[in-house]
Amino acid sequence: MMRRVIIALAAAVGLSGCTYERNHGPQAHFYDFKTQEPRGNTVTVCAAYGCKVQTRVTFSKAHIAEISQIMEKTRKADTPDEERRAVAYAIGWMERHTGAITGTSADRPGMEYAGSGDPTQQDCVDEATNTTSYLLVLQNNGFLRHHKVGTPFSKGNLLLGGIKQWPHWTAVLLENNSGTRYAVDSWNYENGENPAIVDAREWYIDDLDNLPKSTT
Repeated sequence: MMRRVIIALAAAVGLSGCTYERNHGPQAHFYDFKTQEPRGNTVTVCAAYGCKVQTRVTFSKAHIAEISQIMEKTRKADTPDEERRAVAYAIGWMERHTGAITGTSADRPGMEYAGSGDPTQQDCVDEATNTTSYLLVLQNNGFLRHHKVGTPFSKGNLLLGGIKQWPHWTAVLLENNSGTRYAVDSWNYENGENPAIVDAREWYIDDLDNLPKSTT
């Protein structure tokens, strides 16, 4: 199984270039991994590596109100930086909520061979897909003033560092005024821990050991 995963990933990035991009909005990511983008406040939560297991979860009106309160409480000023902090706290809450429903609250940080096919575990594809869904829910509810949801992308190079250089996916936020792209990455952390939100140019440049800290 893992050999097939490596081959598929190698084909996706051509084994040479370090970045795999799309030009058709976040919807292209859902299409490529055969899952659904959010419908209203209902998301499809991916698990078991590569979206092998998919569970629909709906955020109720009360949940959306709580998310709004979390973001307003976290945001210290009406700035892009503070909005990204607020987004991180919202994503952490949403991941804890869906984790309790789907069983992915038991997800362990990072990736491991035993996780493939385990419905409680999530790889970077699952995390990037789920985070993109959560970001779209925030956007669709008008909670993003300074950003819009970008298209997930991956970086990596199998020829350089073995497993540490596997193509690694992340969700993306685009800052409206500057156009700066930010990686929104939950993969390296415990379920429900705030994701890292960092300039995509500085994200996963050398190896996974140098991924940034979760947002505080």
